[in-house]
Amino acid sequence: MSKPSTIGELKSSGWQSLPVKDEVRKNLLTRLRNKEDLFPGIIGYEETVIPQIENALLSRHDILFLGLRGQAKSRMIRSLVYLLDEEMPAIKGSEIHDHPYEPSSKFARNLIAEHGDKTQIEWIQRDRRYGEKLATPDVTIADLIGETDLIKVAEGRHLADELTMHFGLIPRCNRGIFAINELPDLSPKIQVGLFNILEERDIQVRGYNIRMPLDVLMVFSANPEDYTNRGRIVTPLKDRIGSVVLTHYPRSREEGIRIVEENAWLDRATGPTIEVPYYLREVVEEIARQGRISDDVNQASGVSVRMSISNMENLFSSVERRALLLGEDHAVARISDLRHVVASSRGKIELEVNVEGAAEDEVLRIIMARAVKEVFSQYFDITRFETEIEVVAAIGIEVSEEMQARDYVHLCEKERYLDAMVQEMMANLSLSKSPQHLASAVEFVLEGLHVNKRLNKNVTYGKAVYEL
Repeated sequence: MSKPSTIGELKSSGWQSLPVKDEVRKNLLTRLRNKEDLFPGIIGYEETVIPQIENALLSRHDILFLGLRGQAKSRMIRSLVYLLDEEMPAIKGSEIHDHPYEPSSKFARNLIAEHGDKTQIEWIQRDRRYGEKLATPDVTIADLIGETDLIKVAEGRHLADELTMHFGLIPRCNRGIFAINELPDLSPKIQVGLFNILEERDIQVRGYNIRMPLDVLMVFSANPEDYTNRGRIVTPLKDRIGSVVLTHYPRSREEGIRIVEENAWLDRATGPTIEVPYYLREVVEEIARQGRISDDVNQASGVSVRMSISNMENLFSSVERRALLLGEDHAVARISDLRHVVASSRGKIELEVNVEGAAEDEVLRIIMARAVKEVFSQYFDITRFETEIEVVAAIGIEVSEEMQARDYVHLCEKERYLDAMVQEMMANLSLSKSPQHLASAVEFVLEGLHVNKRLNKNVTYGKAVYEL
């Protein structure tokens, strides 16, 4: 059947509307009954964050998402649009999606007064019912609420005429969802302008003696550090926000790896076959985890999950590049590829002010060494190979990005003490006997011994010498 195109047809169809918060509640109840995933692709929040969101929406609350950077706040906020109906009717041509039965704007009221039940309606898709604004200090009330449109005044309308109003972003999301990211960055006087929207559910545009009702679900995001550093959320505004949802970083390394694999671009359609062993995926995630406990890193700022995602992509690209340069069709990631994740880590940590003269790259290398040590200790018992370590240290082993996988096979055939440790590592890592996996295991053993202070390491560009 064709959809109603006029108010009269809409009435005849029996359509009834719900306030947007009741609409979201209704659709959420359906999802919960059907045991549908509220946020597909969001990992690690099933028992912690998502129940907070569900309770807030069931309570018809406006929501503040509070958490450090890179904790999927914006992603979850944007996913809320799927709790709206697929489409809704509104007065055709209305800037604020006026309700067909209860119009708010002068434009819609005039239209209905002239045409009655023959007034045209349009169907608004759910994605048009969502809007957001990144809070910056230069945001004005006019941006959010509205202002006088001087062009309309110049066209001959009286300054007090409601038709001269220019609606801001929030009224244009009437009967929908509006999000403000980084709420504390709004100046206090602008935050005060949100009081009526959150409590009385109406707006008042400067210069007009009217109060226009709004039907909108307001959602905000904020970083805890913003309360004391860049800005703060004024107390009366916090009081008007129904629920504050606390987010967090992955609780375990395994969760972090799943998030990286879900979000990183690793499906390279062309080029050589690239493989990243699980232990190196662990190292990549552990780098971020070590950053979150490092005394050199400002923990109030946090270490974003985006760091792990970018690092995994760069690690993958390093292996891809090496395979192409060496003419290999199949390549496996090695420890030497980790040096290229420094570039994707820069700018993603904020150093403590008391770390005088500490270069960011140096702090990153320390964090990476700790990550390798943490993972290495899970797979290798150094105490079982004291003799082998002493012999390898005395001989000195050189590895480089320019070495092909078969060169590592020859190295192990030549140095049987090194080979003994490598074979143990390969078994512990469940790696195959392929030259590519052996090369990866060789570098992991040598680097693991280095970070445990059993071997020195001298690095020159892509080459590393491990020795006494």
